[in-house]
Amino acid sequence: MAAARRTTTRPKREKIVDQTLHLSGRRRGALLKEEVWYQGGRAVKYSLAYINPHVCGVDNGRVLGYDNTHEYRHRHFRGEVEEIEFRGYQALVARFEHEVHALWKAEEEDEEKR
Repeated sequence: MAAARRTTTRPKREKIVDQTLHLSGRRRGALLKEEVWYQGGRAVKYSLAYINPHVCGVDNGRVLGYDNTHEYRHRHFRGEVEEIEFRGYQALVARFEHEVHALWKAEEEDEEKR
């Protein structure tokens, strides 16, 4: 009699968040994007981006972004890429939001100087 094979099914990876916000006013033409894939109740793949081609002419207009493609977690900033320490997805979202608000403040200060 042949031994029965045990099969374990891994939870399916699902894209749960797919959101693009089209900004207006001073940032007309800019985007905030968030995509998150979950597997087994945790974020396993993500991409956060602030895209504004009026501010950044490289990396398809991505001023700031975080993702974990290419097998490592990294930060994009105006065309430069650096590896980051990851402390969880929610902490990363808080960091991203803080940096975006600081960038917006700097953009507004630059506009006022003109």
